[in-house]
Amino acid sequence: MTALKGRDIAKFLAAPDLTHGFVLVYGPDGGLVSENGGLIVKRHMGETPDPEALINLQMSEIDADAQRLGIEARTPSLFGGDKLIRIRNASNKLAPTLAELLDEGFPVLIVVESGDLKPGDALRKLAEARKDARALPCYADNGQAVDLLIRQTFTEHNIRTEPDVVPMLRDMLGNDRQITRRELDKLVLFAGEGGNLTREDVTALCGDNAALAIDAVVDAIGTGHAGRFDEAMTRASAAGTDTQRLLAVALNHFSRLRTMRADIDAGASANQVLSRATPRIHFSRKPAMEQQLRLWTDTGLAAACARLAEAVAQSRKTTALAPAIARQAMLAICMAAARR
Repeated sequence: MTALKGRDIAKFLAAPDLTHGFVLVYGPDGGLVSENGGLIVKRHMGETPDPEALINLQMSEIDADAQRLGIEARTPSLFGGDKLIRIRNASNKLAPTLAELLDEGFPVLIVVESGDLKPGDALRKLAEARKDARALPCYADNGQAVDLLIRQTFTEHNIRTEPDVVPMLRDMLGNDRQITRRELDKLVLFAGEGGNLTREDVTALCGDNAALAIDAVVDAIGTGHAGRFDEAMTRASAAGTDTQRLLAVALNHFSRLRTMRADIDAGASANQVLSRATPRIHFSRKPAMEQQLRLWTDTGLAAACARLAEAVAQSRKTTALAPAIARQAMLAICMAAARR
């Protein structure tokens, strides 16, 4: 079997042990598939590959001309040396042609990039069955992988950060490799070689201002701070936040608090509940969330959810009054929290 996992994938990407044959790079994270495919090409061909020795094909080109791949594989490089064919967006229809070419033993490496393949899919079965092939799955990064990528990127460019920048950025970026790379490139360009990054820099460059404003609104409501609520609503309006979105997020927030409250009532600690919450709660919000879990009972949270659900219904019937309906409902819940 040549299906690589975990450390074997990293080891292969650092020093591929295959010079001729077939490498399948596949998975649901298209950005990571593309990145790893490009890394294999770089390891095999160098930083500036000979354009005559590197052939880039889309699956659509092979579909349009069934002979194209065979011709490219059987044609030696104009100036000799290694040849590599990179195929993107490959489908299972490619498997029979690949098997035929591999059996002929041409001195060429074929790097195939595909989507999320099941164990029974033809491309994956072919890569996992042959000794002259490797299968590299690419799944969404977990928190540890994103953390490592951020630190490696900043180290490569000698960028210094405040202590909480890396975990903050990790939580902001999520687990899509393409998005992560794009945001990191933006930060590197901003900081410059050997530069510095602060928490404020990261928030300004990578934060979703509308999402941050909504978080501030619901936390102000839940903790009973009317002044903060008014300021947060002003920022949310400035960020162009839709009233229906705001109400939906607020309702989801209090429904989530109710679920957490039930776990606490069953014997779990607030810290345990928050640490295993999905989606993950950003560390900067945890104090506010802990306070809300202390303030609210299940009965109070049920009443808050009912009030918000009613506001959602009313705002849909009379869209012109939606902002006023939303503010009135949320302020009432905020005042209820203040009395606790």
